Amino acid sequence: MIENVMGSAPDELVREDRVAGRLYTDPELFELEMTRIFERTWIWVAHESELPKAGSFKSTVVGRQPVIVTKDRKGVVRTLLNRCRHRGASICEKPSGQVNGFTCPYHAWSYGLDGSLRGIPYPDGYEGVMEKRDLSLGRLRTESYRGMIFATLDDDAEPLEEFLGDARLWIDRFMKQGGGYPIKVLGRHQFSFRGNWKIQLENTTDGYHFPIVHRSWMASVDSETADMMSFMTDPTCTTHALGHGHSVMQMVPEHSDLDLDDRSEPLQGRFDDVVAELSRTLDAAQVRKVVRAMHGTGFNLNLFPNVSMSAAFFRVLRPVSVNETRIEHVAIGPDGPPELAVVNRERLRIHEHFQGPFGFGTPDDAEGWDRVQRGAAAAPAMPIMVNRGLAREKPSPEGWPTSHVTDETGMRAAYAQWKAMMSDD
Repeated sequence: MIENVMGSAPDELVREDRVAGRLYTDPELFELEMTRIFERTWIWVAHESELPKAGSFKSTVVGRQPVIVTKDRKGVVRTLLNRCRHRGASICEKPSGQVNGFTCPYHAWSYGLDGSLRGIPYPDGYEGVMEKRDLSLGRLRTESYRGMIFATLDDDAEPLEEFLGDARLWIDRFMKQGGGYPIKVLGRHQFSFRGNWKIQLENTTDGYHFPIVHRSWMASVDSETADMMSFMTDPTCTTHALGHGHSVMQMVPEHSDLDLDDRSEPLQGRFDDVVAELSRTLDAAQVRKVVRAMHGTGFNLNLFPNVSMSAAFFRVLRPVSVNETRIEHVAIGPDGPPELAVVNRERLRIHEHFQGPFGFGTPDDAEGWDRVQRGAAAAPAMPIMVNRGLAREKPSPEGWPTSHVTDETGMRAAYAQWKAMMSDD
C-alpha cells in the first residue's frame, strides 16, 4: 500500500514539488474550486473583436454560471447573467449575434443591452408589487486589458491590471503579432476531454512533452518550422513564473518581441506565395513584419485560471465536472485592409494543421489528458510530481522564478495560486 502523506485539507494537498492525485479526482474539491476560484477571480470571457458594435453579444460561462457579454448603446461592454429575473429561464441560447435587446421566451420580460428591465406583458398585475428598476439582469464586474475582456462574480476582487501583474508585458507582446494591425478572432472550435481542468492548465507551459507527444506534427512540417521548435536543449529557452498563477514558456526567444528584428532571419520559403501577393500593395518592411509573425509569437502565456495565449491562438478551458473539461480554441489574425486576407487564410491553415479537430497536435494532447485522468484513479494516495527543474530554478533579472523551457516552473506557479485561493475561506 502507498501511504497518503499529504493530508486532506486544501492547504495540505499542494507542496512545492508535488500535488495530491485527489486534485484530479475528488468531486468535493471540484465543487470548492468552482466557489473559491472560478467565482472569485477574473475569468476571460471575450475578445473585443467579438463585439464590434452596439448590440453585439457572446454567450459564455463564468465558472458554471451562464452569462452574456454584450456591448450596449453607449459602447460599454457588460457581462450579464443569462437568467430572467422573473422565473429564472435563460434569455439567450445563441452563441453570438446582433440584437436590440433580450426577451425571455417564457413570459416575454424584455431587457435592454445594459441589462435593465424594459418591458413586462400585462403589467397591471405588478402595480404596487415591484419596480422595474429593481429587477435588472444580474451584472458582473467587467474590465479589459489590450482587448482581452474579463469578468468576475466578486465585486471585491482586485483590479484586473493588478491581477494580471507582470503578465501584462507578455500580453502586450502577444498583441504585436498583428504586424502593426490590431488582432481579431477568425474562428473557433470546441471539444471536450475526459479529464480534470488542471491537466490542461498544466499543458500550456509544459515544454517537456512536446517532442514526445507531437512527433507526428514534427514529421509533418517543413524543416524550417521543425528547427524553429527544436528547443529541448537550448538553454535560452525558458519558463517564467509571473505571479498570481500566471506563467510564460519561451520556445522561440527571438520571436518573443516581434518588434525586435535584426533582419538576419530569412522569411520561411513556405510563405513565398504570401509574400508575392502582399508585395503588390504593401512595402517590403510591412510585408516582412506581417509574414514574420505568421506563426504568432514564440511563447505560450498561461493566465490563471482559464485562458492561455498560445503562440497564435487563444485556448479557453471550461470545467464541466471533476472529470470533464470543455476546451475552446480561438484562431486569431491581423485586423487590417483587405490585402491581409491571404495572411489570415494562411494562419487558419496553420491553426488547423495543429489545433484543428483533424490536426496533428490537439488530438494527441487530448489523448494524453485522457490518460492522465484514467491513470490518476490508480493509487489515489500517490502524488503527482511537479519537481522537474526545481533545483535549477533561479530568479530572472525581473525577479521571476525561472528555469528551462522543459521544466515545471509554470505548474508550480499555478498550484501555488490554487493553494492560496483554495485555502482562503
